[in-house]
Amino acid sequence: MLPVATGILKKGDDLTAILAKNMKLEEGDIIVISSKAIATIEGAAIDLSTIRPTDEAKSWARRSGRSPAFSQAVLDETARLHGRITGGSTQAILTELKPAGFTGVLLVPNAGLDQSNIAEGEAIGWPLDPVASVRTLRKALQERAGVRLGLVISDSNCTPRRWGVTAFALACSGFHPLSSQIGRKDLFDRPLTITQEAVADQLATAGNAVMGNADQATPAAVIRDHGIAFTDFEGWVPGIDPKEDLFQNGW
Repeated sequence: MLPVATGILKKGDDLTAILAKNMKLEEGDIIVISSKAIATIEGAAIDLSTIRPTDEAKSWARRSGRSPAFSQAVLDETARLHGRITGGSTQAILTELKPAGFTGVLLVPNAGLDQSNIAEGEAIGWPLDPVASVRTLRKALQERAGVRLGLVISDSNCTPRRWGVTAFALACSGFHPLSSQIGRKDLFDRPLTITQEAVADQLATAGNAVMGNADQATPAAVIRDHGIAFTDFEGWVPGIDPKEDLFQNGW
């Protein structure tokens, strides 16, 4: 896992050139890149001073401890991503999202929006179209480096009932995000029945370990010698429907 420092990124930066300048890419490398970094250079930051909070946003602001403008941005982003509010806490509005083309649902705080690593008075979320972003960036990097690459767009997240931040993969290109182990035998010759390896999510967290979430200015990582087979997959990393979620409902 090789961290790629870029300095502070801004709207309009040539991310392909910046990444290539700061890391010599090799055949088969998989790059993990922060969704916020891509959203920043694509100009997806939200100027909170332009937001006019509704009464609903003001109510959520009182409950979550976030500003009314930020709360309204969360409501707007939730609507854009065909989602709904599922609850709240003293730190966040909890959202369930189903972006166009996504399988299952995404459970994330604040519809993926954040106010860290962005200029004062702004909020930043995901690229407007992560699948288009992963396609465009991978193609540009491959053409520039002259090698075949994989790419993961990641975001940091919290796991329920666990302390600390890990990461998950929003979209990936060049390899399949899941590896089914169903039917494979365990150490005692019993067949596995439900196990699937979350390949893209594991790579996202591995990359996040060297990227950091504070002032490191390291929004990317290269994962090398990984042994993962490349494929033609390109798209959202799928989720699951709530009715199939082990943690959604008990008997």
